[in-house]
Amino acid sequence: MEIRNHLIEFSNEIKRKGYREQSVKNYVSCVERFLNHFIDKPQPKAINEADIKAYLSIFTEHNTQRAHHSAIKCFYKYVVHQPEKFRFIEYCKRSRKLPIVLSVEEIQKLFNACSNLKHRAIIALMYSTGLRVGEVIALKISNIDSSRMIINIQNAKGGKDRQVMLNQNLLDLLRGYFKAYHPKEYLFNGQNSIQYSERSIAQFLKHYAGMAGLNKRIYPHLIRHCSFTHLVENGVDINLIQRLAGHQNVKTTNLYIQTSHTLISKIQSPLAQICLSGHG
Repeated sequence: MEIRNHLIEFSNEIKRKGYREQSVKNYVSCVERFLNHFIDKPQPKAINEADIKAYLSIFTEHNTQRAHHSAIKCFYKYVVHQPEKFRFIEYCKRSRKLPIVLSVEEIQKLFNACSNLKHRAIIALMYSTGLRVGEVIALKISNIDSSRMIINIQNAKGGKDRQVMLNQNLLDLLRGYFKAYHPKEYLFNGQNSIQYSERSIAQFLKHYAGMAGLNKRIYPHLIRHCSFTHLVENGVDINLIQRLAGHQNVKTTNLYIQTSHTLISKIQSPLAQICLSGHG
């Protein structure tokens, strides 16, 4: 099987269709793993429905399986030209695990542990706006509109543009960062590249979490979850949060109602009606 040629064709095709760079990488990676699994097959057309179902069942984590399912289905549609092969291969259910978010006090500890100006600016931007990590590293200097106090997010998930608020404290921090680092084109440049990397952000977040003594798993997308959960706790309308988050469906945004501890802690337990002393 000519795996390399298939991957090049697949990559070129989904790029032509406007898929984002990170999506292209993820899809190609999934398909490469799939084709290597069936290396003994003469060509992708020889892989039948039962083979595909058995392969997908390897992934026990539902969201991971769904990601591979989407990539392989896309490959069969655009490269193999057998979209009908997935007609009776349904997606597994989406996993709805709630993230364990940080409290405002824990976010403060994270900032207190961060002494690097660039790192502090990145964390502040992520927490202030709820941007995805891919949106942070793709942000250009020209996207910051201080005259209107907004940040323009271009070609985000789903190829959509949106705007988020630019907090004055964040603007002051970014101006200080800009004077110190003199970034070019992109707001955050890497040490040896024009763009900062997602991996670097994940690494320094983990480092500062350890320094701050936080016992929760800290990763870039968690800061987004914290941002929107804290907005909910501050009484911001869920439909407005949906717009800020760039969610297509408000059901996705409702996750942050479930992770809000202030809303949950205000619920009156039925135990309040019971006398526990036994002398009621």
